[in-house]
Amino acid sequence: MGMELDGDAAAVYRAMLEDHTRTVADLATALSMTRPRVRKALDVLADAALLRPDEADPLLLVPSHPRVGMARLVAEAEAELAAQARRVAAVRSLMETMALEHDAHLHREAIVHHDTLEGVRDRLEELSLEARTECVSLNPGRAHRPDAMAASKPLNQRALERGVAIRAVYQESFRHDPATLDYARWLTQIGGEARTMPEVPMLLVIVDREVALLPRVVGDPSQGAVEVRTPSVVAALVEYFETTWLLAAPFGEVRKREEPLSNATSKQLLQMLAAGATDESAARRLGLSTRTVRRLMSDFMASTGAASRFQAGVEAVRRGLLG
Repeated sequence: MGMELDGDAAAVYRAMLEDHTRTVADLATALSMTRPRVRKALDVLADAALLRPDEADPLLLVPSHPRVGMARLVAEAEAELAAQARRVAAVRSLMETMALEHDAHLHREAIVHHDTLEGVRDRLEELSLEARTECVSLNPGRAHRPDAMAASKPLNQRALERGVAIRAVYQESFRHDPATLDYARWLTQIGGEARTMPEVPMLLVIVDREVALLPRVVGDPSQGAVEVRTPSVVAALVEYFETTWLLAAPFGEVRKREEPLSNATSKQLLQMLAAGATDESAARRLGLSTRTVRRLMSDFMASTGAASRFQAGVEAVRRGLLG
């Protein structure tokens, strides 16, 4: 550290600039200080080169001009700031190097296992801080752990302030847990979006459509998570989330019971979809909502066990539903 002037030294220096002939006794009286305090202040001033021998009497110390005397203090302060800046730059460089090595390690592995709940939370915090555009999640279960919600609040707030979009789908039963309900309200009030569904099958978090975390054991987050970066797998999980998001009801909205479609309308809809019509065009032609079209297709695939729309079309033909 460079030389610094304390309050006593600064006061004595000002008094000597006013009258350099003052003795220790004079300074003590003028400044209401004890003589030992004055002598200590004079030692500090001498060490800082703010006092110099008088040309007429070398045994007498007189104050240097402030611009000359304090130049050393300014130079020392500037040198200390420069050294501090170099230390900060070195730490930042080390941090970036280590982060790149860490990310490179993750990219080498298409799947990374996080074995503990604490490890999952640490990784979620890292991803939240690194998020650039979007963070989406599916949240099953009735209630969320209070400590998990408390930890995620500041992360979500900072992400939203950076312009990161946050969307979350919750299971409707969470409304029976006051703490989780308050958390969902808080999230929507600060700019996040939340929707609900009767059933959310599994926990899922996707960041920037590049990395996804899902539980190693569905239904038991304490068993850790699997981090996936394989583009095709992440893309499929994004599509799964988007389909769930479209079928979910906006938070705060009472889910309306949809009237069942007539057999004729259902048949016509299946024919249009089998012919290659998009959900949007089929909805427009039949006067339905896109959500209803997607729900019908999802229900039909679930009832037939079809894993794709192509398989659903084959099953519809086999059952004679297309006429």
